[in-house]
Amino acid sequence: MEQIVRIESLSNLGYGIARADGQVIFVEGACPGDFVKIKITRRNKSYCYAKVLEILEPSPNRVKPFCAVQKVCGACQLQFIDYDYQLELKRGIVEDAVRKIGGLDIKIHNTIPSPQIKEYRHKIQYPVAQTKVSKRFLAGYYKSGTHEIVNIKHCPIQPEICDEIIDFVREKAPEFKISAYDEKAHTGLLRHVIIRNSAASGKNLVVLVVNSDKIPPEVQRFAEALYEAFEDVSGVCVNFNTKKTNVIQGAVSVCSAGDDFIEEKILGKTFIIGANTFFQVNPKSAENIFRYVKDYIAANFEKPVILDAYAGITAFGISLSDVCGQVVSVEENTDSCKLARKSLILNNINNVEINNTDAGEFLAREKRKFDAIILDPPRKGCTKEALDNALRLTKSKIIYVSCNPATLARDLKYLTEKGAVVESIQPFDMFCHTYHIENVAIIDRNQNHIF
Repeated sequence: MEQIVRIESLSNLGYGIARADGQVIFVEGACPGDFVKIKITRRNKSYCYAKVLEILEPSPNRVKPFCAVQKVCGACQLQFIDYDYQLELKRGIVEDAVRKIGGLDIKIHNTIPSPQIKEYRHKIQYPVAQTKVSKRFLAGYYKSGTHEIVNIKHCPIQPEICDEIIDFVREKAPEFKISAYDEKAHTGLLRHVIIRNSAASGKNLVVLVVNSDKIPPEVQRFAEALYEAFEDVSGVCVNFNTKKTNVIQGAVSVCSAGDDFIEEKILGKTFIIGANTFFQVNPKSAENIFRYVKDYIAANFEKPVILDAYAGITAFGISLSDVCGQVVSVEENTDSCKLARKSLILNNINNVEINNTDAGEFLAREKRKFDAIILDPPRKGCTKEALDNALRLTKSKIIYVSCNPATLARDLKYLTEKGAVVESIQPFDMFCHTYHIENVAIIDRNQNHIF
């Protein structure tokens, strides 16, 4: 069914929103202000999905994408929208979530832009496949809404060296008798290629995810060849993932050639990043976030005791260490804690305590009080028990860092129902040209509320 509609706004998943015949229509690839002919692709009782057939009148904020495969690649959903307008739309996504889900009427600050909007992405994860007849290797992001790989030769949002490494994999893997993984049949060897690129040094750590529980000889030889081929590849690791799952990496990685880490620099501190540890994909935007939190701590506290929960490689704790009396870091991933301890030694930091345990369990049993608590949970947010315990343990502030406006809004609603007050929410553009948006919320614990 074809219709002509005006796009009114943008959804939290990057769809243009139109209305017709009492229904909300989510339109893929549409910009607010567009006047478009659409085709309905899926219909529910109160809403439906559609794709654009023809742009009759483009929005003044529509631009030509700088990537040749933007329309088919699922990675940069908003690249056809002017970057400044992307920032405003993302602020609106946060405002909408906080109002509708959180029930809060809070002014959302203007989104702080990424210092780079090209070559900003310093971690890539490409699935691989082979064509049925020629067995040619394919590697790239999935086409939107599918598991069909878009074979990407050049991606302008990542450093060029990543394209060169992926080309090497495509061309040379068959020569080493390496097969690509078939997710339907659960056969084949190479599942994903992951590259972590250091913005500071330009060095790269390559991770080959294999459908095996050990390193096959052909993969070992291939890893060594890849390492030798690139001066800026610091090491090649092999990760084991034999499960029928959409989870990209397994729990264990083994270094096959070179080093099993790269180093990144943020706010003058050096961080060691490994194959199985989390670090933000956009280091320059991450630096903006760390600086924002550090400046807030320095302006409002005198050598405070800070809790850094869901800490990863203790990026916040290490960044804040020189304005704090003590930092207590909590992270359940053992590899992250090991590398965090090495980073402490490398940076000559002696006021950070690292606890390798589940953050929720730590919060539940901890007795010490903290001047401020930093919560940086995964996309699913925090449990109610974790939020209760954060309120119990903080003397003053909770700094909640979130990559998911919906779960942030849900958790802010819970905290305010417990008597806390949200002082501010600052969005940061970590993922340029996508609908994703990072936020830092400053929350004041109500001193009169007794836990």
